[in-house]
Amino acid sequence: MNNFHVIIPARYESSRLPAKPLAKINDKEMILHVCERAKESGAKSITVATDHLDIKRVVDNAGFNALMTRLDHESGSDRIYEAAELLNLDDNDIIVNVQGDEPFIPVANIQQVANIISNTNANMATLCCRINNEEEANNPNAVKVIFDNNNKAIYFSRSVIPFGRTGSLSSEFNLNNHFRHIGIYAYTKKFLKRFVSWPTSKLEMLEKLEQLRVIENGAEIYLDVLDLAPPAGIDTPEDLVRANQLF
Repeated sequence: MNNFHVIIPARYESSRLPAKPLAKINDKEMILHVCERAKESGAKSITVATDHLDIKRVVDNAGFNALMTRLDHESGSDRIYEAAELLNLDDNDIIVNVQGDEPFIPVANIQQVANIISNTNANMATLCCRINNEEEANNPNAVKVIFDNNNKAIYFSRSVIPFGRTGSLSSEFNLNNHFRHIGIYAYTKKFLKRFVSWPTSKLEMLEKLEQLRVIENGAEIYLDVLDLAPPAGIDTPEDLVRANQLF
């Protein structure tokens, strides 16, 4: 299936890992690992949307497509919309936002999130997986999500949600109700245009989670629950060390 386009936002600055897209994993820049996973998904097109010439040069030299975008975007989705306009994509085209710090994202996950849009009336979709330990639940870099009986997101947070009255996640019952958000999105270009027209929301600024802008404006995000958790993204120097150890 190849009825979707992958756009990868790649911002140079990162408070926890400077120049993150250019960090080397197995002697290859992280952003190129992400491009290769996107290529394996069978996407119609793959584009890196960046704010830095060094990233563009690396991507171009590897034979992939990169576009320069503005420096002042508030979120990855804002950057992706600019790229979608530059690419002249149609309103009904499906765009998959693959994060530039997910070098081990399974190809099936890219296809799965695109399928949600293709097979339903959803305007925006993402993925999650079950959390099975307290360390992950309490890690602010692991974003948590809760959703309703129709798999529509209720809220995303860096804190533990739901908290549980006992304050502990140790029981099987509690663990079965905690899910980690997988940082991949799909949406139509038409919906993405709506998304970026909304001002940055209060909750988005507090949690530093762009998807909260959608919820605060009354729109819906659909989720699929994965049976197997994919490897976590790269947020810190320690994550980068672990990523290299995988090779």
